[in-house]
Amino acid sequence: MTVTERPAAAPAATPSAQPLRRRGGEKRPVWEEEPGRVGQGLKGVTLTGVCLAILGPLWVVIVTSLSDQRTITDAGGLVIVPETITFRAYTELLSGGTVTRATLVSLALTAVGTAISTVVSVLCAYGLSRSGSFLHRPILMLLLVTMFFNAGLIPTYLLVTGVGLEGSYWSMILPSAISVFNVLVLRAFFQDTAPELVDSARIDGAGEWRILFRIVMPLSKAVVAVVSLFYAVGYWSQWFNAMLYLNDQQMWPLQMILRQLVIKQQAPQGMSQMISSQQVPGLAVQMAVMVLALIPVAILYPFVQKHFTKGMLIGAVKG
Repeated sequence: MTVTERPAAAPAATPSAQPLRRRGGEKRPVWEEEPGRVGQGLKGVTLTGVCLAILGPLWVVIVTSLSDQRTITDAGGLVIVPETITFRAYTELLSGGTVTRATLVSLALTAVGTAISTVVSVLCAYGLSRSGSFLHRPILMLLLVTMFFNAGLIPTYLLVTGVGLEGSYWSMILPSAISVFNVLVLRAFFQDTAPELVDSARIDGAGEWRILFRIVMPLSKAVVAVVSLFYAVGYWSQWFNAMLYLNDQQMWPLQMILRQLVIKQQAPQGMSQMISSQQVPGLAVQMAVMVLALIPVAILYPFVQKHFTKGMLIGAVKG
């Protein structure tokens, strides 16, 4: 007669093997210690310092742009605590003069340039993401070389002027129409598209254009939005090409006007009389132009922020 052995009972879990819990009942990984009061205090102080470092200069710029000459003189320059609020600098700048025209030029350049750059980058990245496309490997290597080596400023200037783009708004768009980094991000994202969807579309008779616009693009809204934001900020902040190729001040974008006011301390045509006659303080005009240059980016970024992390991480890591 044999005695049936009972299975050994499972050892009780030790307290150290059980995951810790947050105060609200949420589980915390075993390797993550619950921060103490000192750690929480340091985090709060650090975040507060970062916010002040970012918002402090912005506050000074906005307040100075809304101050009159007496307030600026009493403060000795930049104003921290406002005394008298006036919108005279903004009304003078946006009354149809140089700044209004430069703002419209920057908006048009940003819209057209972003559209062209995004379309070209998407088409280039999709072609390079198809392993069977014509000469995709040599073209990819050629693009990678341009990320580390370029001809330099003088050959670029000679090329732009040689093809007749000097004095044209196309000199602000075409030389920087494509970014290899953005193309690589888009290519990595397109390669991660489910091959089953692409193969089923081909079986149904869809061509490459229909696959791109009906399958790939709807799945790539996040990365396309992020790349478009990169291009838009680049075109909006562009001033160097304007300094090189646009000799007519009537064609200058807003950033070039800002450079003349802040760095060179020179008022463009149409603004010198307004400042010299002390209708508005010169420092308030400079700060007002800075605020106008910040507004479009500040408005655009929140709409793309939700796609930023997803688009960049998926496009870069999974490639």
